[in-house]
Amino acid sequence: MPTTQIREISAATRLENVRYAIRDLAYIADEVARQGHKILPLNIGDPINFDFQTPPHLIEAVYRAMRDGKNGYAASPGIKEALEAIRGEAAHKGIKTVQDVFVTSGVSESVDICLSALVNPGENILTPSPDYPLYSAVLAKLGIELNTYDLNEEDGWQPDLDDIKRKITSRTRALVLINPNNPTGSMCSPKMLEQLAELSRQHNLVLFADEIYDKLILDDDRHISVAATALDVPVVTFGGLSKNYLAPGWRIGWGVVSGEAAAVKPYIEGIHRLLRARLCANHPEQYAIKAALEGPQDHLPQVVKKLRARRDVTVKWCNTTPRVSCVAPRGAFYAYPRLEIPEADDVFVRELLVQKHVLVVHGSGFGQKPGTKHFRIVFLPDEKILTNAYAAIAEFMRERYG
Repeated sequence: MPTTQIREISAATRLENVRYAIRDLAYIADEVARQGHKILPLNIGDPINFDFQTPPHLIEAVYRAMRDGKNGYAASPGIKEALEAIRGEAAHKGIKTVQDVFVTSGVSESVDICLSALVNPGENILTPSPDYPLYSAVLAKLGIELNTYDLNEEDGWQPDLDDIKRKITSRTRALVLINPNNPTGSMCSPKMLEQLAELSRQHNLVLFADEIYDKLILDDDRHISVAATALDVPVVTFGGLSKNYLAPGWRIGWGVVSGEAAAVKPYIEGIHRLLRARLCANHPEQYAIKAALEGPQDHLPQVVKKLRARRDVTVKWCNTTPRVSCVAPRGAFYAYPRLEIPEADDVFVRELLVQKHVLVVHGSGFGQKPGTKHFRIVFLPDEKILTNAYAAIAEFMRERYG
């Protein structure tokens, strides 16, 4: 019999800073649900939880692939017809210096691979604040210290150029741009895109352009890819099927590397080392990429129409409710209201869930300027559900703050 007692196995210390605010309250939500309460989830951007459906021609393409035996491993970068369709989409967006494309298990894997292939210990990557917490989680996993730049709430959540300039050091390798932005729903102006591209050019930075919501534009704006604005600058543009094509559970994303060929060649080789190491993305689901990008787009006008109406209900409530204000989102399906309350926003969110069974995400989980408090709303439910949710939040605030 062994005589030595097995000791506790500790997790790596670098994981202490890995957070994912969107699911951080899941354990409280589970407890509330066990008590018999129905929770209204306004925390996760999954259209399939509400009145949105994956386009039938995408489902048919995947079914056909499965039926035809496309169930083994695929090539590590992705299947040929998917890569060609992604290149075609990039060309349509005006990205004329594409050097490489690859398919991943959602944009999350693209981000993980591309950050991992670039940054070394002691270096840093500029990420927006607020931002989608995947970026900070990946950097924490890699042991990379965060270097965040502000988005300016008073300027429609545009990047704060002066703050970016202050934060760039000799150890800065890249700048992340989420456009349209999650969690604020903001969009970069054409002038801002040009200025960010020029900064990247001057400091030899890679631009990571997360454009997963580029077809969910709520006003009459036209989405512009930063890679089309700066054909010479090294840019990795992220896209996928999750949001525009309402298939988040398929986990299909992609990356498009553009810029001067000689400049990005070594980096592309590094990306492909990691792509080979993880074998491939879901194989049959890759056959939906060509169907999505080259097939009917009939679902998009209806999706945008729904989201626009739900955005308008959300913004009206925010800007007519005491202690709440909100910059109107221009893309995606998120709003990021500001709170004027005497306690932390994570306390607000937790107590709202326990008392009114409405689940939103605290702004401190995405990042915000010191002294400010926010929460993120996912406005995917229909107007009736949203109206009921907002009434419950307003009641909670009256009861708690007077």
